[in-house]
Amino acid sequence: MRWSKEQYLEYMGQKKPKKSKYSNKKSVVDGITFDSKKEAEYYCSLKLLKRAGIVKEIELQPKFILQEKFKKNGKTHRAITYIADFKVTYADGKVEIVDVKGMETDVFKLKKKLFEYQYPDLSLKVVK
Repeated sequence: MRWSKEQYLEYMGQKKPKKSKYSNKKSVVDGITFDSKKEAEYYCSLKLLKRAGIVKEIELQPKFILQEKFKKNGKTHRAITYIADFKVTYADGKVEIVDVKGMETDVFKLKKKLFEYQYPDLSLKVVK
């Protein structure tokens, strides 16, 4: 009996890698895996700005709490969080939060509104 690659993987209990929901291809730069090629390219542009002295610091995947966890009727509800792609601190002290998006989902639009309300002093830049 001759098996196809798919049959063999199924028999061995392995699964083929899932296709990304938005057809993004993961990219690796400096040993860091990014969710999309566009995000990796943006990181490279930030590195150039850092080398030029325009950017002071680049933080990857900064996490922000949009709503604290709470208890109601004995049940604990998890906090609502938002994880951006980058937190960029410029040489002049300005801080910018950056999210690289191919498509803005309804969940992202809602979290963006909550972020803008919760963190009025921070600027959220969406790169498409």
